[in-house]
Amino acid sequence: MKTLVVGIGHPDRGDDGVGAMVVRLLVGRVPEGVALHTRLGDLLGLLDDWAGFDRVICIDAAEPAGTPGRLYRFDLDEQHLPPGVPVSSSHAIGLTEAVALARVLGTAPAELLVFAVEGACFEHGAGLSREVAEAAYVVAERIAAEIEAAGDWVD
Repeated sequence: MKTLVVGIGHPDRGDDGVGAMVVRLLVGRVPEGVALHTRLGDLLGLLDDWAGFDRVICIDAAEPAGTPGRLYRFDLDEQHLPPGVPVSSSHAIGLTEAVALARVLGTAPAELLVFAVEGACFEHGAGLSREVAEAAYVVAERIAAEIEAAGDWVD
């Protein structure tokens, strides 16, 4: 099984950079057969990123809802991204729409996992808030543990 971990978001837009930070934290912590990628631009490009991968783990920021740093985990083989936990997007196509389109086109990976971290600040030029930065370490630990536990996540 070919596996991709993709961090979504812009590191220069506050908490939107959580996905990129998690990917940086995973460098050297996952087996060589696991690909790490950061998607900064239009999320429609995720369909190209996912091509050839059987399993994909996405990390993205969730819109503020009162608890910065709150972690959500969705196994999209078993559930859809619920509307009550909106994943942040500054583009016309967000993660929810990209997943739906990939399913319609029959190009979605066989297994798709999403970690979303509730953000607080999405201002241009801002860094991660303390709560979201702390959550990034937790997400990286959980992803590394899931990959290790699965054992077959490597080529």
